[in-house]
Amino acid sequence: MDTSTHTLSTLFEQLGLPSDSHSIDEFIAHHRMKNSPEALQDHAYWSPSQARFIAEALEQDSDWTEVVDELNTRLHS
Repeated sequence: MDTSTHTLSTLFEQLGLPSDSHSIDEFIAHHRMKNSPEALQDHAYWSPSQARFIAEALEQDSDWTEVVDELNTRLHS
């Protein structure tokens, strides 16, 4: 059983993206979704598998949900 705590860094690793702090900050700055009504997983910059992972994390209330919510909040702020 995986009991590790997920962070933005581990989420970005899971999504196959650069996961260092600088890369995460750049991704958020570049993809900011302020005032966007689209759901996080519906944005065009995700690959189909990334979008599916995010959607499933939210739908299934998985152990990734909290960090996916954090990313969503940061992208909308």
